[in-house]
Amino acid sequence: MPRYEYRLLKTTPEAEQSFQQWIDQLDHEFAKRDPEHRCDVVRDALHELYLGKPYRTPDASDPLATQTLVHSFDPRNATLEPEYYGDVDAAKYAERKPLIWFWMMYDRSPLGINHGLGYRVRAMLARHVLKHCGKNVKFFHGVEVTFGYNLTIEDNCTIHKYVLLDDRGELIIHAGSSISDYANVYTHSHDLNDGMIIANHKTEIGPKARVTYHATVLSGVKVAEHGMVGSMGVASKNVEPFHIVAGIPAKTIKVKTIAPAGGEPGASSKNNR
Repeated sequence: MPRYEYRLLKTTPEAEQSFQQWIDQLDHEFAKRDPEHRCDVVRDALHELYLGKPYRTPDASDPLATQTLVHSFDPRNATLEPEYYGDVDAAKYAERKPLIWFWMMYDRSPLGINHGLGYRVRAMLARHVLKHCGKNVKFFHGVEVTFGYNLTIEDNCTIHKYVLLDDRGELIIHAGSSISDYANVYTHSHDLNDGMIIANHKTEIGPKARVTYHATVLSGVKVAEHGMVGSMGVASKNVEPFHIVAGIPAKTIKVKTIAPAGGEPGASSKNNR
């Protein structure tokens, strides 16, 4: 079958200048790790994104809905699910919460589906939010992380739209891996009898692994080099290198053939390695 490369698309020079200056400005401000400062920057930026004008404190003359909207731009007036968790490191999360709020609200703004801009905005945010974010990491819209500070994403990874990356435990996505649309990767599990009893584990993807559409990787699982979890599959056990697993629970259905140097692996049946 044919192999297609992505097309190279460009914006107008005027737009490109505005885009880069805005990202650079936010990047500079977010480098200051003080949560209060970050909250102010996020509040002002979201006000401008959604309402098209500089921030001002709402007053009693504004409609109540407008007051509620404007107050909600400020991360101090919003709560996110992870900050309720008993195992959160409150100090680490406080630094990141304003940026996670901005990430979520940016994606829901009129700009959120502008891919060329969005990739760059999210990559900039990820460098401040995650434990580590490598080079050439591409985030599509709607990606959600839990704490951020337990998440490592190495170089040349792609995280597609509406992916959940749970990093209550440690999550490492190794170089060259891809997580497809609507996939979920977990690092925590609940006790069968008491859902408030939580066990956190280390989950690893890759290198050069793929978790495909709507698939789930459960806590503590390692999807090894060139491993693949098929669409709708639930990986409850480790995926061996070059194995393709599918189903619930996921089991090996094929093993990729090891290509010669410089080539890409193909695929064979499980019995024809």
